[in-house]
Amino acid sequence: MTDPEHEALREWLQELRSLCAAIRGPVREGLAAVASGTSARDDVARAVGVGAGDTTFAIDVVAEQVVERWSRGVAARRPLSLLTEDAGWRHLGPDGRGGVHELDGFDHAGARIVLDPIDGTRNVMHDLRSAWVVASLARPGAGVPRYADLVLGLVSEIPDTRSEIVRELSAVRGSGASARIAHATTGEVLRDDAPLRVDEEARLDRGYFPYFGYHPAHRASVQALGAEVVRRLEDEHGIDPSTVLDDQYISSGGQLALLALGHYRSIVDARGTLAQGAGVRTQTAKPYDMAGAALVAQEAGCVVGHPSGAALDLPLDAETPVDFAGFHNRATADAILPLLAESLRRSPSASG
Repeated sequence: MTDPEHEALREWLQELRSLCAAIRGPVREGLAAVASGTSARDDVARAVGVGAGDTTFAIDVVAEQVVERWSRGVAARRPLSLLTEDAGWRHLGPDGRGGVHELDGFDHAGARIVLDPIDGTRNVMHDLRSAWVVASLARPGAGVPRYADLVLGLVSEIPDTRSEIVRELSAVRGSGASARIAHATTGEVLRDDAPLRVDEEARLDRGYFPYFGYHPAHRASVQALGAEVVRRLEDEHGIDPSTVLDDQYISSGGQLALLALGHYRSIVDARGTLAQGAGVRTQTAKPYDMAGAALVAQEAGCVVGHPSGAALDLPLDAETPVDFAGFHNRATADAILPLLAESLRRSPSASG
C-alpha cells in the first residue's frame, strides 16, 4: 500500500474515531440518567421500531442522530456511501453550495463505510456490560462491497456506567492490528496505539469457548453442538471439560474484540446453519455488526471464517444472515475447526 493510501486510511480512522466518541457520549449520558434515577429504564430500553437489520430501541435513536449529523458533515466535504442497520445503504455528497444531497448510487469515487453504531444494544441499555461501535471501510467501487473489499476495521467500546475505560481496536488489511485505551468521558488517550497480536498458546481448555445461542427456542441445538465438540476434544486431545467456559455476549463485534484480546479462545455462532437445517427461523448476526471486528481479529492473527471451515465471503448489507467461527490463534483453530465442521454436518438440526 502506497504512502498516500496509508495517509488516506489514517484520516478515515480519525474520522471514525471521532464518530465513535460522539456516539459514546450521549449514550452513556442516557445510561447515567437511568442509573441516577432521573430517567426511567424504558427511556433507553423501549423498542421503537424495526430498521433494515434489527429492532431499533430508544437508545439506538440517540446514536442514529449522531450518525446522521456526522455523515452529513463528512458528505459536505466529500462523497461517501454509508450502511447502517437502521437505514441500509445511503449515498451522500457535496451539493456544490456548501450542503449535501443524495447521490444515485455507489458510482461517486468515495469511500464505502459499514457501521453498527451500537452493537450490543441489549447489553448496554440494561447497563449489564459494554456495547461496541463497529465500523469498516472499503475503497470506492461500483456496488455493494464484499468482505474481501474491506481495508479498514475499527471496534470502539461503549462501556456501562461502572467503567470509564474504553478499549479501541483497529486494523488496516495487510498491516496488522493495534489497540489503544482511552478515558470514556474526557477522551484522554491513556495508552496509545500498540500492536495487537495473538499469543501462540495451543490451549483447548481453561478458558472461554462460547457457542452463541441466547434465544430460548434454539439454545438446545446450539449447546448440543458445543457439547459434542467438547466431548470429542476430551477424547482426542485430553482436555478438561470442566474448564471450558461459556459466555452469552449479545454482541458479535464484542465477541470478536474479546477473541482478538485473548479473553475468548474461540467463539462459534452457527445459529443460521442449525435453524435452516431444522426448518425454523432465527435471528442471526448480520454483516454490518461483525465485518469490521472480523477484520481486526484476523489482522491480530485470529482465524475467523464460517463454522464449516469456509472463508468469510459475504456482501456487506443489512440483511444477509451470517454464521462465523473465530479462534484466537492458528493452533486453536487447527484443533477445533475440523471437529466443529464435522459435528455441524452431523447435527440433527443441520441435517434436517
